[in-house]
Amino acid sequence: MSLGDYANKLIGGQCYMKGLPSGERRRVSIARELVMRPHILFIDEPLYLLNSVSALLMMVTLKKLASTGCTLIFTIYQSSTEVFGLFDRICLLSNGNTLFFGETLACLQHFSNAGFPCPIMQSPSDHFLRAINTDFDRIISMCKNWQDDHGDFSPMNMDTAVAIRTLEATYKSSADAAAVETMILRLTEKEGPLLKGKGKAGNATRIAVLTWRSLLIMSREWKYYWLRLILFILLTLCIGTVFSGLGHSLSSVMTSVAAIFVFVSFTSLLSISGVGALMKEIKIYATEESNKHSGALVFLFGQLLSSIPFLFLISISTSLIFYFLIGLRDEFSLLIYFVLNFFACLFVNEGLMLVVASLCKDIYWSILTLVCIQVVMMLAAGYFRIRSQLPGPIWMYPLSYIAFHTYSIQGLLENEYLGASFAVGQVRTISGFQALHDAYAISQHSNSKWENLLVLFLMAVGYRILLFILLHFRVRKNISLHRLCQCYLDQATT
Repeated sequence: MSLGDYANKLIGGQCYMKGLPSGERRRVSIARELVMRPHILFIDEPLYLLNSVSALLMMVTLKKLASTGCTLIFTIYQSSTEVFGLFDRICLLSNGNTLFFGETLACLQHFSNAGFPCPIMQSPSDHFLRAINTDFDRIISMCKNWQDDHGDFSPMNMDTAVAIRTLEATYKSSADAAAVETMILRLTEKEGPLLKGKGKAGNATRIAVLTWRSLLIMSREWKYYWLRLILFILLTLCIGTVFSGLGHSLSSVMTSVAAIFVFVSFTSLLSISGVGALMKEIKIYATEESNKHSGALVFLFGQLLSSIPFLFLISISTSLIFYFLIGLRDEFSLLIYFVLNFFACLFVNEGLMLVVASLCKDIYWSILTLVCIQVVMMLAAGYFRIRSQLPGPIWMYPLSYIAFHTYSIQGLLENEYLGASFAVGQVRTISGFQALHDAYAISQHSNSKWENLLVLFLMAVGYRILLFILLHFRVRKNISLHRLCQCYLDQATT
């Protein structure tokens, strides 16, 4: 493929990485398929984005490959005379109808027999394209009054519809069509040996392969999790410096509640920056599922296992920065719970983004939907108004119970203030529950923070079960929420 000059160079093409030019990337994609030495290879537009020299070099390379016994079948919409001369057999299609299928040189005779000989000074490929492409009829209507030096502009006088009907009728009555029909009949009646399949890869193998592939992609492309890690660290530094040095005193309770709410809410809102990468994963899954290479369960576990290390890295780095800048209680067990709680919060948020990304295939609608959901959850989390005082029908039931912010913030506050005490004057002390009672609704049971953590993990599992259902029933039918709404609006207007 003449790619030796590009060895050890970044391919690029994504994440604003320049890498190789588009033509060379096209050659790399074809060369990648040739590594396994296939006996038959289907290629869609092998000359796409290639200049005339690169296109000829590509065709010469493919011609040499075909001489080794490999069958190459590819689509092409226009070619030069040199490239056209390298074809062994061609099939001309127009609107799904076969106009010719046979050897390349016989195609010229076929057009001559149908009454459309190729002009002497015109390329055969251009002549064939002109005769069978109905788009030229519009050009004819525009150029019907044009004249050249010798009268009418003769190349534009061909009626494409008439040419297609004539070529199709001529081909059906030709010996080439009869030979093709005979070959197809002979191949369908021939009983070959049974293929000895090596067996289909099991779900465990496919999950392992998909997990490893996702790990490689996520580690190489910075837009997946590395960008989110940088943004999380910058945001945490901003929050930590604004609320720095609060310490653990009675006067800092209200400010600590605000700091924890801002930390959980803003980082969850910032996670939306990764929705584009998740939409790309779902798009790849849809392609692989249509080819029966993957399944909803395989994708679910593969994405889950590959994302856990990165989410854990984000939760550890940001939690440490926030925890020590704010000046929360200096106990290792409390720090571990803080990290686990924030990891569960990110885990739930990741599942929510996957669900929305699977419903809205457009990134604009996905981001808009997620922002709206996050804002509503923030309002129902119990910070702006204590949970027990929220209006019952909607905000308390069910929004405050659906919002994962509620359980994350409540667990973090219980982790910080349950078991703590604050001095009031010289002789009196109050518990952390009493100090926090008017600022945020928490439980005074010692195990309540673990119950909140359990609820977060159950919500993460619930979102992924919902994702499994959506992928299983929606992706294979190629249905999106935006398309459903558009169809509804179209029906309403008719």
